Amino acid sequence: MQAARPAAIWQLRTRSLHVGARTLIMAVVNVTPDSFSDGGAFFDPNAAIAHALQCLDEGADILDLGAESTRPGSRAGGAPKSPNAPAVSADEEQSRLLPVLEDILSARPSAVVSVDTYKAATARAALAAGAEIINDVSGFTWDPNSNPTISRVCAEARAGVVLSHTRGRPEEWRTQPQLAPNALISLVHDGLAASLSLAARSGIPPQAVVIDPGYGFGKRFGENFSLLARQSDLLTLGRPLLTGVSRKSFLGHALATLHAGQPAPIDQRETASIAAMVASILNGASIVRVHNVRPAVEAALIADAIVAAR
Repeated sequence: MQAARPAAIWQLRTRSLHVGARTLIMAVVNVTPDSFSDGGAFFDPNAAIAHALQCLDEGADILDLGAESTRPGSRAGGAPKSPNAPAVSADEEQSRLLPVLEDILSARPSAVVSVDTYKAATARAALAAGAEIINDVSGFTWDPNSNPTISRVCAEARAGVVLSHTRGRPEEWRTQPQLAPNALISLVHDGLAASLSLAARSGIPPQAVVIDPGYGFGKRFGENFSLLARQSDLLTLGRPLLTGVSRKSFLGHALATLHAGQPAPIDQRETASIAAMVASILNGASIVRVHNVRPAVEAALIADAIVAAR
């Protein structure tokens, strides 16, 4: 029997969210020129702000702003001033991000804004500018030498935190060996447990944290389906689950038979994204990270009705 998704309070920087009674929708706003999912459509600050406000109008509960792509080749997570230094520095990330964040909160002061970053300096600046949540795709593992660390920055600001599982770094993802389903779920479970332990040691209370299995982050194509099938096993870690499957490449590969053997283009993965999102809700997700808000809101209502009927 599957574990029920927990009802919980997610403590953020200045407020709290009820999690688990219904699925919360986190809308992606990429302020980047090279995002895999939207090709830089919202790199212009005015376009990003308009898109964010539209997402709120369509029913998004949370906005997730990102200003650095983590696609393969981005060198995301590399050590600063090294040969593998990130293509986007902390200063550049902040110059893209902060004006958009500030203008969104000026227009909608009650908006709950998350910032997608693994850099301590960017996290500190974003929280000072009004962000409520730091969404670290590395689970606090990609910026270990900053002083203070990103985990301490989050603890001191009493921020809400999303801790994701990532296997390796973007430049390694295409060559990593395939894992068997049992090995994969164990790896994800243990990695998230380690991130939770680090958060606790840094002074972040459990109620401030949700966890993300990290679909596509160091998981080969078929591995993501194995992880999705057993995702509810991660509820044993005791924290609500957030999932981000929208437009991911493993969905495109699964649709190849409909596209002459080639992965489905990004703009033809919307139905697959909704299908995978619903599966994630039925397997324990309380929060879903999406690009196309209104269809996700509608689908989540149906998934929630099924969860409630169990």
